[in-house]
Amino acid sequence: MKDFIQNEITRKVFFIVLAVLCLTPFISSPIALALGFALAVFIGNPFEKHLHQYIHLLLQISIVGLGFGLKLDEALHAGKTGLMLTVVSIVTVMVLGYFLGKLFKLERPLSYLLSAGTAICGGSAIAAVSPIIKPNTKQISLALAIVFTLNSVALFVYPAIGHLLNLSQEQFGLWCAVGIHDTSSVVGAASKYGDEALKIATTVKLARALWIIPVSLITMFIFKSKDSKIKIPWFIGYFIVAILLNTYFPFLDRFSTSITVLAKSGLNLTLFLIGSTLSIQTLKSIGLKPLVMAIILWITISVGSLLYIIY
Repeated sequence: MKDFIQNEITRKVFFIVLAVLCLTPFISSPIALALGFALAVFIGNPFEKHLHQYIHLLLQISIVGLGFGLKLDEALHAGKTGLMLTVVSIVTVMVLGYFLGKLFKLERPLSYLLSAGTAICGGSAIAAVSPIIKPNTKQISLALAIVFTLNSVALFVYPAIGHLLNLSQEQFGLWCAVGIHDTSSVVGAASKYGDEALKIATTVKLARALWIIPVSLITMFIFKSKDSKIKIPWFIGYFIVAILLNTYFPFLDRFSTSITVLAKSGLNLTLFLIGSTLSIQTLKSIGLKPLVMAIILWITISVGSLLYIIY
């Protein structure tokens, strides 16, 4: 199909039309991701070189917008509910990742990136620890490719399993926040399941993302790097501010619904953009051993957290 759409302007227009379509309520989160991937495969992404910085910015703005759909008591309850599960799952994945890296004889930086990405928050965690452990470009790209691929699978698989097991909104939101790597896919899967699941998943996932800080400090000790800087996810603070504003300023209630709708549309667009950066070439670059390791870690955290939540 690329042969038929060789004109760069036509490809850009087609991309923009699909992006706008993803802002409408007619396109769900998984479909937005699938549209982006289909565009990358069959037509090519004319904006690929410039998208990555905008993807992170749009994701952060959208998550802050979701804060206007939460009250403080809801956020505190969700954070308290997921605290113990968060601590246990992070420790389990990091320890298991260490031994799996040894077993598969992977480069230490690569296995650590995969472990951190699975344990905390996908690409954000990988970006946070990378300046500390100083992996090469190929190792970073490979870890990101694997995490984003598994994220894409989770966006379709998690809601299906949730409905199959008749999970409640609270159970599914908590499971998403723990079992899915990246915040974008967590929010995408939870929003497909229901509004209550979305509130819980967003809050628990962002509380989980704060563990980037202690994990980064431990990473500096493990890799003995004193000159490294820790990337703190400051946008989580704005998310908390949005919750406080929505809780203590009742006049904002008239705007909160509209802001939340816009935030969900922004997340759909984010998933479309993420899908458009994937390609067959990216998937082919994934080696078997790193992929198997990442899948084992993902299955461990997914099944373990699901059993904890159910029982």
